[in-house]
Amino acid sequence: MNLPNKLTVIRVLFIPFFMFFIMNDSINYAPTLALVIYVVASLTDTLDGYIARKYNLITDFGKFMDPLADKLLVTASLICLVELGFISSWIAMIIIARELIITGFRTLAASKGVTLAANNWGKLKTIFQMITIILVLILNTGLPFDLWLATTVLWAITVILTLVSGTIYIWENKSVLK
Repeated sequence: MNLPNKLTVIRVLFIPFFMFFIMNDSINYAPTLALVIYVVASLTDTLDGYIARKYNLITDFGKFMDPLADKLLVTASLICLVELGFISSWIAMIIIARELIITGFRTLAASKGVTLAANNWGKLKTIFQMITIILVLILNTGLPFDLWLATTVLWAITVILTLVSGTIYIWENKSVLK
């Protein structure tokens, strides 16, 4: 269990705390705490990948768990944002469906002894998802920022990247389907 893998596990452990605070507006500063937790969890994604590549600490566990941790964080966030009325359910459904399809695809590959790493399209999609969610969380804190137009545009880009990245990922690894 190297440092990048520990950071990935920490990201997963942050999820219930994030969900507790985002869904609990009766606690003072709960939206701000949810934002801080989400930002820190998102930063662990960047940090674990950087450390793993720089120090050649890439493992099969990391290749599998890092994208799964991202999916869990984003999925939990989307479910909370839909429940709070901050996003439409169709946005969440497209993103979650893509994540489930890719996870199933990776499981199929693993059953054949193949470990599939995330590609650059998937990484870009994840970056947009996380930034967009952060903007929505900033809006939820009550800070005096008018980010609705930016957030709407980013959701559109995120949905497009979600669909494109999933299609490209399956196409690039279509040999797994044989």
